Amino acid sequence: LVAGALMGAGDVIAQQLVEQRGLHGHHGPRTLKMMAIGFCFVGPVVGSWYRILDWLIPGNTKVVAVKKVILDQGCFAPCFLGCFLAVTGAVNGLSVQDNWSKIQQDYMDALMTNYCIWPPVQIANFYFVPLQHRLAVVQCVAIVWNCYLSWKANRM
Repeated sequence: LVAGALMGAGDVIAQQLVEQRGLHGHHGPRTLKMMAIGFCFVGPVVGSWYRILDWLIPGNTKVVAVKKVILDQGCFAPCFLGCFLAVTGAVNGLSVQDNWSKIQQDYMDALMTNYCIWPPVQIANFYFVPLQHRLAVVQCVAIVWNCYLSWKANRM
C-alpha cells in the first residue's frame, strides 16, 4: 500500500511540478496507473528482493552493506528498471514494438540516474536500517525517484 501511495505521490509531483500541468490538466488515470504499478509490482518485487538479499548476504557490517549494494545495483537495479519500464509501457497500452522502442530510448538514462541516487542511499539503508523498515526508507527517498520514473515512463 505504501509503495502504491508513494508511486501515486511521485506521479502527482511529476505532473504538477515537473510537467506543470495544473489541476485542470492533471491526468488522473495516469496517477491511478502509477499507484497500481507501485502496489502490484514495485512494492512486492522490491520487498521480496530485500528479503532475498538479506538471506544471500546476512548481517549489517560495513563490508556486508557494500556487498549488498554491489549486488543490488549490479544485478537487481538493471533488471528492475527494464521490467518497470516494460510494465509501465504495457499498462499505458503501448504495442510490444512501441514498448521496446520506449525502453531502448529511456533505459540507459534511467539506469545512469539510478546510479547517481541509489548507491549512497542503499549503503545507509543496508548498514543502519533493519530489514523490516528498508522498503519504507527506500519508498520515502523514492518520492523524488518515483517522480523521475513517472515523468520518464510517461513521456511519449
